[in-house]
Amino acid sequence: MDQLSEMRVFVRAIERGTFAGAAGDLGLTPSAVSKLIARLEVRLGVRLINRTTRKLSLTAEGETYFHSGRRLIDAIDSLEHEVAASAKHPRGLLRINTALSFGVQHLAPALIEFHQRYPDVRVSVSLTDRPVDLYTQQIDVAVRVGPLSDANLMSRKIGEVGRVVCASPGYLKEFGVPKRREDLAQHRCIVFTAPGRSRWAFRTTDGGIEHVEVPSIWASDNQECILQLALHGAGIARLSDYMVARPIREGRLVALLKEQHHPEQTPAYALFPPGTQKVPKVRVFLEFLMERLGRQPARAAGDEAGHRRGIAGSEHSRG
Repeated sequence: MDQLSEMRVFVRAIERGTFAGAAGDLGLTPSAVSKLIARLEVRLGVRLINRTTRKLSLTAEGETYFHSGRRLIDAIDSLEHEVAASAKHPRGLLRINTALSFGVQHLAPALIEFHQRYPDVRVSVSLTDRPVDLYTQQIDVAVRVGPLSDANLMSRKIGEVGRVVCASPGYLKEFGVPKRREDLAQHRCIVFTAPGRSRWAFRTTDGGIEHVEVPSIWASDNQECILQLALHGAGIARLSDYMVARPIREGRLVALLKEQHHPEQTPAYALFPPGTQKVPKVRVFLEFLMERLGRQPARAAGDEAGHRRGIAGSEHSRG
C-alpha cells in the first residue's frame, strides 16, 4: 500500500473507533488493518495509537497525524470530484494569450458570449505582441495570426485574416477618393511599421502581386493607434479586416481600391500544448473560436468567398 492508502486506513480506523469497523468499510480483515497501522508506525518511527481492549486512543503524535491526514484526504477527494465533474461540465480557469489588437477588437467581445455559454469557466486574457512561452506562462490557448514556428505545440486553424485599405468619409471629402494605387502618391497614408508590413500589396495587370512603398505622413507599430488615426481623418490606412469591419458597416470608414488591392489573407491559429485539447474547458473554447470567427462578419470589403475560406479549420501538430 502507498502512503495515502495507509493514511486512509488509519483515519477510518480512528473515525470508526475499532479496527473491525474500519475493516468492514474498507473491505479488509481487522488483522490486516492492525498490521497496516503497525507498519505505518514503524515507518514514521512513532506510536500513533494506544491500543486497549475496548477502544483506540490516540497519542499526541497520532492526534496530529489524524487531523492533518483527514484534511489532506478531504482535499484530495474534493479535487478528484471536481476534476471528474469537469469532464462532463467545463469549468475552471482558462488562460488565453493573443496579440493586442486581435484581443481588443475581436476576441474580447466574443469572450462575453463564451462566458454566457459556460459560466463555470473563468477566463484570464493576456495581450502582447511578443512571443509567449505557453508552458512557462501556463497558457491554455494562444491565438496567433501568421506563420507558426513552435514545433512543440498543437495548432488548429480557426480562420483567416485579410487587410483592407480604408479611410474616413471626412478625409475622402477633403482630399478626394483614390481610384488607382498611383493616386496614393497624392494622399496621406498611415503605415504599420512592423517587419514586412510597411509595404502594401497590389495586384498587377498580369495577375501577379507587387508590394509597394506608400507615402506616409503617419507611422506606428500599433494597429490600434493606426485605427484611431484613420477614424479621425488623419489619412488612408491598411488594417486587418476584423478591426475595420464594424467601422465600415457603420459608415465611419470606407474601403478603397478593392479591385486593385491584395488583402494577403493570413491564417489565424489557436495554439495549445499537446493533449490539452481534450480538457473540457479547452475543447469547448476551441470549438467556440471556430464557430465565432467563422460567422463573424470580418470581411469588411464584402469578400464572401474569403469569409467561407476563413471558417475552414484543421488541427495538426507542428513539426
